[in-house]
Amino acid sequence: MEISAYGLRANSEGTTDRRETSRFPVREEVRYRVLHAKGLPASGVGKTLDIGSGGILFTTQERLPMGRLVEVAVNWPVRLGGACPLQFVAVGKVVRSDATEAAVQIARYEFKTRGTSGVAVAAVAAAAAG
Repeated sequence: MEISAYGLRANSEGTTDRRETSRFPVREEVRYRVLHAKGLPASGVGKTLDIGSGGILFTTQERLPMGRLVEVAVNWPVRLGGACPLQFVAVGKVVRSDATEAAVQIARYEFKTRGTSGVAVAAVAAAAAG
C-alpha cells in the first residue's frame, strides 16, 4: 500500500482507497441503530470487518440508507487497565451500503465501561473525530 501526495492509496486489489486514516482488521460483534428512522429497519447486529478513527466497515442484516446517521456499538477487544471491559460507541454517516455490509464515516465516538452482560454502564473517555 502506498500513500500519494493526495492521501490516496492503492489497496491489494489495485483500486484507489481514499481513506485519510488507517483501518485495522478488528472482528467483533457490532450492534447498529439507524437514528431518526421513520418506517425504516431501525437496528441490527453484525460483525466488524475493519475499524479506524475515521470510519468502520461492518456486516449488516439489510441495506442501510445512504447518508443517514447510525449509532454503532462494539465490544472492544482490549480491557481498561487489563481488567475492565469496554464498549466503543460511535455515531456517523452511512457512506457506503449494500445488502450485507455498510461503511460509516465516524463523526464522534466514546468508550464506555460495560458490565459482565456486555451492556455499557458509564462513559470513561470521549473524543471527537475530525
